[in-house]
Amino acid sequence: MTEPAFLVLTALVDQSRHGYGIVQEVEKLSGGRVALKIGTLYGVLDRLAAEELVSLDREEVWQGRLRRYYRLTEAGALALDAEAARLAENAEHARERLRARHAGGLA
Repeated sequence: MTEPAFLVLTALVDQSRHGYGIVQEVEKLSGGRVALKIGTLYGVLDRLAAEELVSLDREEVWQGRLRRYYRLTEAGALALDAEAARLAENAEHARERLRARHAGGLA
């Protein structure tokens, strides 16, 4: 799973969001490190929808424009949980090796 996909799924855990809301939440979640462009966002959303990890929640007109709200599906929550566990395991392996390197006196 790509980092943008991971962050989009994470942004949808607590509530459905429209595109710009997802962009803002991803930026917040990443501490400003990831700033999704709209084209990138909709590419990610299309892939996640094709995999049934997100779905269209509702549409509404706001200031004359159509806003689509997306929600995390149960399959999306399971995929996000599995990816978070994989990333945590990889990070722990890296930390173990770094501790061993430090204990061995390697700089």
